[in-house]
Amino acid sequence: MSGPARARLLPGLPRWVLLVALPVPLAAVVTVVVQRSVVPGAPGPGAAGLLGGLGLQAAFCGLLVWRARRQLHERVVWSRLALGSVVFSVAVVTGAVLGLSGATASLAGVPVAWAPVLAFPLLHSGLVRWNRSSGHLADPNDVLNGVAGVLAVVAVLNVVLVRSGSPLTAGPWWEVQALLAQVATGVVLLGTVLSVTALASLQHDPRPWLVAAAVTVTLTGDLGTLLTDGGTAGWTTAAEPAGAALVGLAAALSPTRATPRPADPAASTIGSFVVIAASTVVLLLERGPTVAGCCAALAVTGAGVRLLMNVRELAQLAVSRREALTDELTGLANRRAVLRRVEELGGEQLPVALALLDLDKFKEVNDGLGHAAGDDLLRLVAGRLTPQLRTGDVLGRLGGDEFAVVALLDPGATTEDCAALGRRLARQLDEPFEVGGMSVHAAASVGVAFRPGTDDGGPDGAGRTTTTELLRQADAAMYSAKRTGGGAAVYDAAQHGDDRGRLALVEELRSGLGTGRLVLHHQPQVDVATGRTVGVEALVRWAHPVRGLLSPAEFLPLAEVHGLMRALTDEVLRQAVTQAAAWRRAGRDLRMSANLSASNLLDVDLPWRVADLLRDAQLPADRLVLEITESVLLSDPERSLAVVGRLADLGVTVSIDDFGTGYSSLSYLRDLPVAELKLDRSFTADLRTDGRTEAIVASTITLAHRLGLRVVAEGVEDEPTLLHLAGLGCDETQGHLHSAPLPAARLETWLDRAGAPLAVS
Repeated sequence: MSGPARARLLPGLPRWVLLVALPVPLAAVVTVVVQRSVVPGAPGPGAAGLLGGLGLQAAFCGLLVWRARRQLHERVVWSRLALGSVVFSVAVVTGAVLGLSGATASLAGVPVAWAPVLAFPLLHSGLVRWNRSSGHLADPNDVLNGVAGVLAVVAVLNVVLVRSGSPLTAGPWWEVQALLAQVATGVVLLGTVLSVTALASLQHDPRPWLVAAAVTVTLTGDLGTLLTDGGTAGWTTAAEPAGAALVGLAAALSPTRATPRPADPAASTIGSFVVIAASTVVLLLERGPTVAGCCAALAVTGAGVRLLMNVRELAQLAVSRREALTDELTGLANRRAVLRRVEELGGEQLPVALALLDLDKFKEVNDGLGHAAGDDLLRLVAGRLTPQLRTGDVLGRLGGDEFAVVALLDPGATTEDCAALGRRLARQLDEPFEVGGMSVHAAASVGVAFRPGTDDGGPDGAGRTTTTELLRQADAAMYSAKRTGGGAAVYDAAQHGDDRGRLALVEELRSGLGTGRLVLHHQPQVDVATGRTVGVEALVRWAHPVRGLLSPAEFLPLAEVHGLMRALTDEVLRQAVTQAAAWRRAGRDLRMSANLSASNLLDVDLPWRVADLLRDAQLPADRLVLEITESVLLSDPERSLAVVGRLADLGVTVSIDDFGTGYSSLSYLRDLPVAELKLDRSFTADLRTDGRTEAIVASTITLAHRLGLRVVAEGVEDEPTLLHLAGLGCDETQGHLHSAPLPAARLETWLDRAGAPLAVS
């Protein structure tokens, strides 16, 4: 029994406990055998022998109690075995005391004969809990099941004895029934220890085997007594002490590691049916009020009550399973139920479409109106989508603001039917929702994946699209719809085949945000009149460990879609403000420009984080320029204007980037606290070749100056364009004519070397 997986004597067990407790049952075996077999008719042990036996029994009980105290997760098992031993001992002592007096000597055998029956409820309830998880400890049910089983066995044994003409039937009823009850308790305990203790899962633990052997030995002794018509022999009288010896050895061994398991309702249900069937047969055979008939009737009653309890437990289990498949907030199917439905349809090889819906404005509702309003919106969305389901369809919430629809399609369905499903679901969310006393728009991006059935010519067997793959395809289509703003998209392997790689890139970006992989390159902004560099624009790059230096176009859209823009913008602003402050301390007083995205302007905490950055770096607020585009403002004008206003209140310069490409430029110039306009490079490129473009640029510069705004022209690639802009009164220029975006160290070298090469008077 060496090794960690094998049982061994606990090192904490005192030697005196082993020296005293383990020989207890063995001494009892020797005593009984000598008195009843070797010396037939020998007198009883007397008072001294009785006291000695009690002492040995007390030591045995002490061993069981010690095990219960030392092994907490098996405390119930060994405590009840110890209590059963105490009950057995009390019954034996009672019989011995009755035998000391001639007046009561005839009753001395009664408590001894019934001692195993009295101890049975404790022994049975203890063994039932062996390796049972704590959530399944229904004491009354377990005892009721065991008692019903004992009564059924007693009823059957009574019928067998009567019909076989056994001489035992002529003996005292209490003696005969006690013997039958002893056999019955042994049968039930043996079945319990074999089924409940899960010997298969405890194959390296000999203790259950020892207890099973103990019950078997005791049962064998009782059966021997029964088969000899109540006679005794040395081996039968030694059965109980030998069984106790085996239990004592099991108590002295340390347990192995085992995972507690829940109760199996099927086992108790089958047991109850067996009891009812056997008892019913007895009742059919016994037509009168016999002992067997009474026991059978009681057994049927007990087993019936146990079955009713099982029905109640199964009803509760059904409720629990239903709750396990239901989203608590919306009452819809949850992720587990959605995937199970896809599996079911796949098993039937039916055509199925899986549509994923992701709400586009849910985070804004949660942040602006609170989580309670967000929960209300989710419930309203569920109510809006439910009427669109057909028989057999399932609408579920996968978590957060993501919903799913599993739609059973008609035979011969095509991807166009899937596209129609996606459009129909998206249209359901076009109308606003009333949330928190406000009218809230909550459009959704819908991605649909399609798996044809075998009758539609689709692949079968191992070639069918798995549930996991179908979910991935729908997810890829949904993010494609979100990126393009198309509302709904159907998975197309040619179009979305690389989405797995894009998702991997997102995870790499998520990791790269905290590892210094994002770096800034700075492009100079030059004063047209003096030719001196007055500011720089910070442009982020991702130093990917495998793909090299990635431009913003390769990862910023992914960051926006996957909710990484806040963390990315915070990192860019941190580096930009820190660098501007470092240059300022070194004597380079340059403005630092950085871009904000749509999600940044919906982030009401952004102004406070910017204020903290400026304070920590000791950089004046007017040295930071935050660029926003008109298209960004269109997403949620009211909220965006509020965030921009608070940024301007800090003293930060607000710049309209790509001016002239939006639809409401003049209204934003009126409503926003803007200090700078940046002409889009499309105007700069056509400035000298298109008279209409020149007129637009000239009028824009004039309008900006009348409003007190600074104008910066982007995309200046040659000196003639620079001279033309100077003639129109442009304030500053930015482009490759001056310099490409450079890392900070290289920009410093460029500044030292370039001086003011292109001053225009």
